[in-house]
Amino acid sequence: MQINNVQFFSVKINIQKIEPFEADGIVYHADTCIPLVDAVERKKLKFKALARYTYPGDRLTDDTIGLNSVGYWDANEPQDWGLDWHRNEGIEIHFLESGTMPYSQGNMEMELLPNYLTITRPWEVHKVGNPEIGMGKFYWVILDLGVRRPHQKWVWPDWIMLAPKDIQRLTTILRQNDKILWKTDKLIRDCFQRIGRAVDTDENGSNSSRIRLLINYLLILLLDLFNSENVELNEQLTDSSRSVKLFLKELEKNLSEDWTIEEMAKSAGVGLTRFTYHCKRLTNLTPMRYLMMKRLELSKTILIENEFLNIAEVAFSCGFSTSQYFSTVFKKQEKCTPLEYRQKNLVIA
Repeated sequence: MQINNVQFFSVKINIQKIEPFEADGIVYHADTCIPLVDAVERKKLKFKALARYTYPGDRLTDDTIGLNSVGYWDANEPQDWGLDWHRNEGIEIHFLESGTMPYSQGNMEMELLPNYLTITRPWEVHKVGNPEIGMGKFYWVILDLGVRRPHQKWVWPDWIMLAPKDIQRLTTILRQNDKILWKTDKLIRDCFQRIGRAVDTDENGSNSSRIRLLINYLLILLLDLFNSENVELNEQLTDSSRSVKLFLKELEKNLSEDWTIEEMAKSAGVGLTRFTYHCKRLTNLTPMRYLMMKRLELSKTILIENEFLNIAEVAFSCGFSTSQYFSTVFKKQEKCTPLEYRQKNLVIA
């Protein structure tokens, strides 16, 4: 978030997004990958992808609805760019064939090595590069399964042909196990290489059948990998309380939005009653009270760290509709006006 060119947060996760994706009344948009596009234009690396919506690459046809991006980049010289924190509207599978790649997901930072893959679910924020990407060949597949929150039911594209028991097992593992990093084998490496060749030679959907078959095969290989690892399952990862908890964490970076309780529940992907229940249980506050307290916490930081901002600017930057309302709730909570709070703490500092 920026106010008069002053940056308060290095990461901003947009909760409400623009078209064309919608789930449970929430509208999302795909990551535009602008730094990647710029690097390709500057001929910093080889890039080839098939994509739809705002993802870069040649356009995917309707033969692969549900597949939103598939491709690779190949960097064989030092890079000066990276993909900052973002989320995708689908489940994303990354695979590194060669080289090294700085990668972060949630609170974990790592360096990907050859033959490792990562799995990112739609609610998991991640970045590639620290801050620059490494030299290497990097593949990805992004499948939209119609979910944005952990508790929602997954709906696979109709061209995914795994047997019902296998797709159920794969879904259960991906939902109830949040392991990020997986060591793969030659079969998975070969599959990604074949996907890359199919992307390379596609002309207006000419390889749609091949790409569909290869992604089905990749999912079978992933299921084999998961089964061989004897993964531990945790049903709590799919509970609606987790979706509300994730939303409340994201809310702290979007406090300036004009939130209502209905919009908060919708963005969390749960009903109003369930949202209120989980919020009260997690915070001991009602949703609107929690929102106001977080806005007040932010306002105190801004008051001290940005003394050139007037009270109205502070109020609006924190999501208060008017400076008068902001001053009223601030004085009720802190027993002093915002200006008095600033003056007192600036003297102490």
